[in-house]
Amino acid sequence: MNVNASTAAPAKPLALVIGAGGGLGAALVQALSIPGEHGIDRVLALGRSTQPAIDYSDEASLENAAAWVAAQCDAEGAELRLLIVASGFLHGAAGQPERSWAQLDAEYLSEVFRINAIGPALVMKHFLPLLPRQGRCVAGFVSAKVGSIGDNALGGWYGYRAAKAALNQLVKTAAIELKRRNPQALCVALHPGTVDTALSKPFAKAGLKLRPPEVAAKELLAVLAGLEPQQSGTLVDYQGNTLPW
Repeated sequence: MNVNASTAAPAKPLALVIGAGGGLGAALVQALSIPGEHGIDRVLALGRSTQPAIDYSDEASLENAAAWVAAQCDAEGAELRLLIVASGFLHGAAGQPERSWAQLDAEYLSEVFRINAIGPALVMKHFLPLLPRQGRCVAGFVSAKVGSIGDNALGGWYGYRAAKAALNQLVKTAAIELKRRNPQALCVALHPGTVDTALSKPFAKAGLKLRPPEVAAKELLAVLAGLEPQQSGTLVDYQGNTLPW
């Protein structure tokens, strides 16, 4: 028997966190998993160690993961209403953030751009099409205030700043395209502040307050929930303030 569209059950709202293996990503998954807390029926978590796994060096992994998410939505009668990309790279085996142009290194620059800009760009390619064409839906990409060109007064950290600035431009551009397919859809860059994770801890200044990932996650989710459609394509911080590009 055919079910009339007017009597069909509404699709369940589903959230997806990419970069769920990091401190902030794991906290976002945990917060979204609280029943009835954020209007989400179920949260999916993807990262380098999940099944399926996401590897920013292998675009096929993102294509496969997007197909898996689409299959989950179809099987559960769900729609992807919230996408958060919380992956990021600042320091590691490839190098450390630069204090001077004398420290610029091709290997580090390649890695910092791959994780902070190229990977999220491929997420846009494969996952933004999964967002519904009607009704409110939000895609949030964790960026950083140091990616703001207008706010840069200290210099240093060439690669990380440039990669996050590139991410901000990608978000702005994707927001324009996303709005064409769904006027109520939002795509924003997010500044989470200084969060007590492995990414930021080595660079925390004495006396600088590190916020627990659980607190940062709660704040970011509150900001995302309060965004208006006209704020799509902006860089917003964990207090809901719009930051300069």
